[in-house]
Amino acid sequence: MAFFPGISKLEYMGPESTDPLSYRYYNPEEVILGKAMKEWLRFSVCFWHTLVGGGGQDPFGAKTLQRPWEDGLHDNPIELAKRRIDVAFELFTKLGVEFYTFHDFDVAPEGDSLEESFANLDIIADYLLEKQKETGVKLLWATQNLFSNPRYMNGAMTNPDVHTFCHAAAQIKKVMDINAKLGGLNHVFWGGREGYQSLLNTNVKKECDHMAQMYKMAIQYKQQHNMTAQFLIEPKPREPMKHQYDYDAQTCMAFLHEYGLEKDFKLNIEPNHTTLAGHAQEHDILVSSAYGMLGSIDSNTGDTLLGWDTDQFPMDVAGTTAIMSVVIQQGGLGTGGLNFDCKVRRESVDPVDLLLGHA
Repeated sequence: MAFFPGISKLEYMGPESTDPLSYRYYNPEEVILGKAMKEWLRFSVCFWHTLVGGGGQDPFGAKTLQRPWEDGLHDNPIELAKRRIDVAFELFTKLGVEFYTFHDFDVAPEGDSLEESFANLDIIADYLLEKQKETGVKLLWATQNLFSNPRYMNGAMTNPDVHTFCHAAAQIKKVMDINAKLGGLNHVFWGGREGYQSLLNTNVKKECDHMAQMYKMAIQYKQQHNMTAQFLIEPKPREPMKHQYDYDAQTCMAFLHEYGLEKDFKLNIEPNHTTLAGHAQEHDILVSSAYGMLGSIDSNTGDTLLGWDTDQFPMDVAGTTAIMSVVIQQGGLGTGGLNFDCKVRRESVDPVDLLLGHA
């Protein structure tokens, strides 16, 4: 079954092309400074915004994106998850990208218990492995969703409740296992709920101590099982919390040095998060690269007139040029890549817009 019928794999057709389903500047095999363009860029598509996300929902309106491939499957979560994976890998191959990324419960349904959730993840991990072998698309990184479930309303790694902390630890361990199984090159940690809404009831030092201990346990597990994925922390100053402990690149690097973790982690920088911290979009990329800590980039942008994380496709040529100059100066992104952590707007209701947005 084709989910984007009548559309062939997008090809480079040059700057004069008027075909919106073609690449005017991205020529993957063109060699620049001794390296193919596709290796400099290492494009990746994220699963959450592209296949799951909010369906176009915003604070003022319900979902607008009704995907035909989901019809009749909402009562069968496993089959719905597999269908989305089928769609995803057709999208990846038609775009010609070689990598993808996901959160655990983007790709698999979360169950009513840890055991049910993990059983679902095992089924879906096997299916993802089949699709990777079939298409040659590789996993750039996986991460765990430690922010959506109500249990994490007061944090995951920094939660004062030991049961919640242990649940988060089990979730991280499971994603590490799946990531290794799928050959994931990196493992991302984003602390969406690791922060505070008010200092009146927050012990900042203790919470950061707990977060550091979680990272140390992850490092120990990685070493015990000879895992090779690069650990990455993704900075963000706020949203959903008033203040998040991974505020920006320099804050994260200071944290890692304080707890002796700097040799085991690098940073995954999202420019939209950088601008929310009050910096130019290239700031965190430049700073982390200067200290040998730039591991990967979530390639997106925000809107300076909006005060939240809008996850738009990057369109500012000057900004993207500044970012790529840093990547070139450090010789590339190593095991990292440029992950399109972007979503089509709620008005983009046609499935083909998923291709047009990335192209």
